Amino acid sequence: MIVYDHEMITTNYVTLHVVLAGPREGTPVILLHGFPEFWYGWRHQIDFLAERGYRVIVPDQRGYNTSEKPQKVEAYRIGELARDVVGLMDALGYSQTYLVGHDWGAAVAWWVATRFPERLKKLAILNVPYPTLVARAYREGNMQQTLKSWYIFFFQIPWLPERLLSANSTRGLEQALRGSSKPDTFSEQDYAEYRNAWAQPGAVTGMLNWYRAARYIAGRSSGGQRGPLRISVPTLILWGEQDVALEKSLAQKSVEICENGQLIFFPNATHWVQHDESEAVNQHLAAFLIG
Repeated sequence: MIVYDHEMITTNYVTLHVVLAGPREGTPVILLHGFPEFWYGWRHQIDFLAERGYRVIVPDQRGYNTSEKPQKVEAYRIGELARDVVGLMDALGYSQTYLVGHDWGAAVAWWVATRFPERLKKLAILNVPYPTLVARAYREGNMQQTLKSWYIFFFQIPWLPERLLSANSTRGLEQALRGSSKPDTFSEQDYAEYRNAWAQPGAVTGMLNWYRAARYIAGRSSGGQRGPLRISVPTLILWGEQDVALEKSLAQKSVEICENGQLIFFPNATHWVQHDESEAVNQHLAAFLIG
């Protein structure tokens, strides 16, 4: 039986709740969740990786669950979120780790690979393109992606999204999960776990502030680096094709900026690919990390 250690770790001036599993001497793998999940969103991967000897590190990112929730939107700029990850590595004494991200966690992982490539052994991305590619799709007139992103524009409104998503014991957030997933993607127990995380004081605003700070990404092209954008870290992209929020073409554009990239599509999976295809995702991750 895998034992989970729950620790509060300070990094980049915030304190994060972090779940750790697997042997302490194991090669470190950091798993970054997205919206509106928390560490529990990696429940199908944690034991699998820990059983194979990895030290699995799964933070609740800032604004989520029991981690610290800065009030200002600027505190959720992607540069700050990336520095949280690097600071977590420092706090745990790792000069390099594997990094796996889904949704917003994948956006942060992309940014770490851009700004701090020397800190990563390999990068695995689940169902999110490189952060600036969505804004580029808007500018280039991609109406399909613009329509799929309607909720991002809605989340920019003050207080109203919080009220609607928090209404009736956060049923709005639950419906967002139900509406974007397969009927069997999440169990009733899963929804209960999520509702408990969403009910933490300030959590709904903290989660929404990630989207409100996204405007700071829109004008960037390379995370601050000079020259054409290239990701030098070996990268695996796993993508569920039935994603209601993101166009499949963005996955291809993302792998094209990787010097050593691999893209694998899951035709029947939704945005929640690590849940829908947990066994296949686990096998791909294991082969990639070992290879």
